[in-house]
Amino acid sequence: MLDLFILMMERVGLIILLAFLLVNVTYFKRVLENRTQLSSKVILIIVFGLFAILTNFTGIEITGNQIVPSNFLTHISENTSIANARTLVISVAGLVGGPSVGTTVGGIAGVHRFLQGSGEGSFYIFSSLLIGLISGLVRLLLIKRQWQNKALVYALVGILMESIQMIFVAFFSGTDLAKMIAGPMIMINGIGTFIFMSIINVTLKQEEQAKAVQTHDVLNLAAQTLPYFRAGLKRESSQAVAEIIQRYTKLAAISMTDKHQILAHVGAGSDHHIPELEVITELSKKVLQTGEMLIAHSKEQIGCKNPDCPLAAAIVIPLFAHEQVVGTLKMYFTDESKLTYVEEELAEGLATIFSSQIELGEAEERSRLLKDAEIKSLQAQVNPHFFFNAINTISALMRRDTDQARSLLLQLSNYFRGNLTGARQTKILLSQELQHLAAYLQLEQARFPNRYHIDVKTSDALENALIPPYAVQILVENAIKHAFANRKEDNYVEVRIFSNSNNDTLILQVEDNGIGIKTDLLPKLGKQAVVSVKGTGTALENLNRRLHSLYGETGKLKAENKKMGGAIFTITLPLELKGGEE
Repeated sequence: MLDLFILMMERVGLIILLAFLLVNVTYFKRVLENRTQLSSKVILIIVFGLFAILTNFTGIEITGNQIVPSNFLTHISENTSIANARTLVISVAGLVGGPSVGTTVGGIAGVHRFLQGSGEGSFYIFSSLLIGLISGLVRLLLIKRQWQNKALVYALVGILMESIQMIFVAFFSGTDLAKMIAGPMIMINGIGTFIFMSIINVTLKQEEQAKAVQTHDVLNLAAQTLPYFRAGLKRESSQAVAEIIQRYTKLAAISMTDKHQILAHVGAGSDHHIPELEVITELSKKVLQTGEMLIAHSKEQIGCKNPDCPLAAAIVIPLFAHEQVVGTLKMYFTDESKLTYVEEELAEGLATIFSSQIELGEAEERSRLLKDAEIKSLQAQVNPHFFFNAINTISALMRRDTDQARSLLLQLSNYFRGNLTGARQTKILLSQELQHLAAYLQLEQARFPNRYHIDVKTSDALENALIPPYAVQILVENAIKHAFANRKEDNYVEVRIFSNSNNDTLILQVEDNGIGIKTDLLPKLGKQAVVSVKGTGTALENLNRRLHSLYGETGKLKAENKKMGGAIFTITLPLELKGGEE
């Protein structure tokens, strides 16, 4: 029994060593992170199927209750059994990929074991299928109970699955064989399952932590670079941005260009990658032409013509403004091995945020040049309190729920894009306004989960209706800030958007079930600033003034209290569809 235990330890050790090497492959990490996708399930089935077949080949041959020395079993003679780690692999396949992966891998392993035994031991097919199915169902249960990171649970699953296999062996091959191999195999497979799953979970946790740190860095970068990019893509601002990025990322060099020349270069290679020179690398030229991110893994791919250039790898990302390439952000490495998937994701995230900030800067520049300051002052503003509240919310979520943090980061980007659209135009599509509202609401709901219930009712026929930017969002934000005082539940806001019976007037209504509006304030709303502890009181005034500027007397903002509590804000304006159809 001790000899069998030692031999099984050797076999399981080999499987665990291969597992450790596998989970450190970047491609396989991505498969594990997206294991619910069909393509990832197929890859998992192939990988674990090969592992299961390997365990059959490297099993320990047992004949007449005696261990037969062997290294690689391609064929098993009649009345011969093998002790192996097949059950371990099937169990891990189910715990990682769920019932479909576990059952399929079990089928592959069982059929191979059946063929390996020259058609003897058909029960291995059924036992392997059963083990794969049960371990996959256990995964679903662990996820539901939030126990998927409990190491002890995995050990117990390994013990249970091998015990099921031993029941089949005792029933079909005799109790003597089961008594001989049950103890070592149950113990080894329990330990092996625990180690195998621990390796996978530790690897995934490290990836999540890396992404959390990356998201944190991106948020800090966004906050620190915003003032510089608002000044435009210029040499001075680019130099400051490059220094900030290198300070956070510790990369060998950071470079920024516009469409023609180097604006800033910080770090290695600064002796010849000099600002004000023309874009000198072929890689940068390709990115400017194609508008696609490119990655170089060698000096030759970078295309620097200086023979002494220390830069060995690079990520070059296009920067956009109004869907046009306006420059590049380049992240350089002196050691090619340091260019990893995490750096690629960081580069893409930075490029998205920087492009938005560049657009914001250009929009503000145009706004300053326009004489229509009354309307543009509201359209170009970015609420700093909302921005920093959103950053704090995302930062708090990073270590608890990285997926939600990334989702909120995208919504923050969408929110800023909505601001940029409003800064450029005096009227936007209703569909754009609702997308902007959705981004705002998702960020607010993350700050105050389940505190507010927002219901938006409109019709598809009005999606192309043109309205002033922020018209709906301001009314909803006003309700959230002022309507419910400190009430933490049963706070409802209903948004209704419809046209009148003549189909010539668009009506935007926002109704809440809050505390209502003080009687002495009703006549002032929309006509003058109404200062409160939660705001300056200018948003409704500016909105009403914009309505009058755009539509004259036909654009109106009305506020009234409901008899049963709460308030209704109504905007009426001429129905105008994009393209002139009404």
